Amino acid sequence: MWSEPIISATALFALIAFGEIISTLTKARVPMLLTSMVSFLLLKWAGIFPENILDSAILPSLGALAIAPAIMHMGTMMPLSTLKTQWKAVIISLFGIVGSTAMILIIVTLVYDFRIAASGVGPISGGIVALLITIDKLNELNLSYLIVLPALVQGLQGVIGLPLSSIIMKRYGAHFLEKNAKHLQPSSQEEVEIQTSTVHTLHDKYPILRNNTLRLFIMFVLASLAFIIGEFTPIHFTLISLFFGIIGLKLGLFEQAELEKNKSFTLILVIIMLIVIGSMGDITPQDLWHHLPAILLILLIGTFGILIGGAVAAKLIGWRYTKALPVALTALYGFPGDYMLCEEVSRSLTKNQKEHDALFKELLSPMLIGGFTSVTVASVVLTGILMNFIK
Repeated sequence: MWSEPIISATALFALIAFGEIISTLTKARVPMLLTSMVSFLLLKWAGIFPENILDSAILPSLGALAIAPAIMHMGTMMPLSTLKTQWKAVIISLFGIVGSTAMILIIVTLVYDFRIAASGVGPISGGIVALLITIDKLNELNLSYLIVLPALVQGLQGVIGLPLSSIIMKRYGAHFLEKNAKHLQPSSQEEVEIQTSTVHTLHDKYPILRNNTLRLFIMFVLASLAFIIGEFTPIHFTLISLFFGIIGLKLGLFEQAELEKNKSFTLILVIIMLIVIGSMGDITPQDLWHHLPAILLILLIGTFGILIGGAVAAKLIGWRYTKALPVALTALYGFPGDYMLCEEVSRSLTKNQKEHDALFKELLSPMLIGGFTSVTVASVVLTGILMNFIK
């Protein structure tokens, strides 16, 4: 039965649907991605899901194809005028990583040793790329017995980061809505103006670009170009994809929120979420139990360091703590967790579409920039440097 792709894919999709239901019922107090990841782990351990369910489902293997277009889509949601104001999100993320790294290296080294501390720094402040750098270095030094530790840290960090970010973000969302309540009431006149306004883009000059399939093809061409550039430069392909999305929006090649306009975003996001869920697939109860003390220490100390660093940066740049701390915490989950949290919180707190759009826009840009800063850039550089000190 499980060998049939449609059955395996539907079972995995059911975890995401279940997570959405729990998120809606708890008003985003329990994030969808967290529910899906924990459910997957428990079903795998119980033997209900077979070992090869991800391979059977096929969809997760397509996820690598979807990441670059999805990030390009994120770029089409952030006009240049908005990005110019997001330098503060970069500062918040960097301070969070510095706080996390410093506390892990000091405390975990004292309790265990430098190798264990250094092995946990990269994954807790970044994503898959930082994990791969850590694993390669440990293999090179014949320390393969330590590989399970950063893998477990990377797989479990969202269990702490997602619900904590959701709680803090909801407080900021409530403050934002209360502060802007007078400006967020829907009016029929505004709706008419939006419907009748005309924006001249490349779509007007070249009507063929209104074809959804053609625009999706263009996104994949640019995504392929981003991969090629990433192979020959030190710039990660995700940053290049983000840049292409921003420029494509500016030139009018893409519409704002492009993948939503051509009805492709939901499927692509589901495929990417299956990759994230599947990243926990190799964790066994035995591995978790053996390394649990070190993992818990790294996760708790690392999270505390991120919060301290983010709070210091918030004080320096004048942001509310409830706005800054979720941005710093994106180091624990990155994309698509940051996007999903913004959507869940916006949906749970707002009463109409105008409130939803305003709050979503307020939350999304700093969260995405924070995630790219920590997960995609800073953590990779930090891990590459730090792992060279392991002997």
